[in-house]
Amino acid sequence: MRTTNAARLLAAGAALTALALLSACGGGTQHQENEALGSRAPAPVQPPKAKKPQVNVLPGMPPVQDPADLYAADRPGRLSPVVKDFPSRVYVPNTNSDTVDVIDPKTYKIIETVKVGRQPQHVVPSWDLKTLWVNNDLGNSLTPIDPRSGKAGKPVPVHDPYNLYFTPDGKYAVVMASMDRQLVFRDAHTMKTVKAVPVSCYGVNHADFSADGRYFIVSCEFSGELLKVDTAKMKVVGQQRLPTRGAMPQDVKISPDGKLFYIADMVANGVWVLNGDTFAKPTFLDTGKGAHGLYISRDSRVMYISNRGEGTISLFDFTRNRLTGKWRLPGGGSPDMGGVSADGKVLWLSGRYNAEVYAIDTRDGTLLARIKVGKGPHGLAVYPQPGRYSLGHTGIFR
Repeated sequence: MRTTNAARLLAAGAALTALALLSACGGGTQHQENEALGSRAPAPVQPPKAKKPQVNVLPGMPPVQDPADLYAADRPGRLSPVVKDFPSRVYVPNTNSDTVDVIDPKTYKIIETVKVGRQPQHVVPSWDLKTLWVNNDLGNSLTPIDPRSGKAGKPVPVHDPYNLYFTPDGKYAVVMASMDRQLVFRDAHTMKTVKAVPVSCYGVNHADFSADGRYFIVSCEFSGELLKVDTAKMKVVGQQRLPTRGAMPQDVKISPDGKLFYIADMVANGVWVLNGDTFAKPTFLDTGKGAHGLYISRDSRVMYISNRGEGTISLFDFTRNRLTGKWRLPGGGSPDMGGVSADGKVLWLSGRYNAEVYAIDTRDGTLLARIKVGKGPHGLAVYPQPGRYSLGHTGIFR
């Protein structure tokens, strides 16, 4: 019995060996191919592209293109179809001459002088980018300028328009009625009053909106205070006095990542850094005497800070979170308000106390031109600029 089973096992083993040899000699190719196919590493599965976090914006406000960079729409040459055919110009309101000088940035020459109301302070692009509004502060009016033709229209009665902003949904203009101590919400097109909001601070003048557009921060220059205003409710929801005695806050700009607000202070000689969400006590960054205007480079990396009292421009690098340099105007000057050219190559600033305008090369701070204008040049606007819509002042674009 045991011998028979052993013989059977030997026979089965011999058959299996023969079958293996036959496969190796004849049908092995197909077998190897199948093996190779089966042993390949599976094709890598591409992970789905991470979606950018969405910002829950103010109803009616255009969506935020890039939450990590609120100025993503302001890249060089990215002009809206609304403005792409507008001629490139620099509009300079002369507060003591009651005029607006219009400069051709290619030739650095004044090509027209427009007579406007008394004490024009700022030239402000409308939310829809179609109109430039000249703020005639003591003239109690807004003069519309058609940026396509450069022609001024009929002034619109508006009391105490020191400065002008637009809510991110495009519904309302917000007049900084400095002497009236009011924030006046008006229809963005007709300029009819919707709601006048009294404020207890003195000298409301500049502002910027949060990333979601639901609130904005306002500087009060004469009382050294800041306000936080709920956009939809049209209501002041926060107020604080700056910790430096004699503070005089001016221009306001939000950081590209939307986390901080920067407020220039011409008496403290630097910039306050504020968390708008918490509205806690701000920190301070010393930049130079008479810090006044704040402007963002086209790559969202640098903020140009005009130090009006010493004729310099400080450079703050957002990526490094520190000051990285300072440009000094040759022969001095009083750099005030302005903006960056559409291609990002030139920073334009008014010379408030010198009746002149400066064109500055953004690569190295070289002064390209010094142009004589009317008396008391202030909030000049470079137009057009890239962006989908305007939040006001001399051009805050998103």
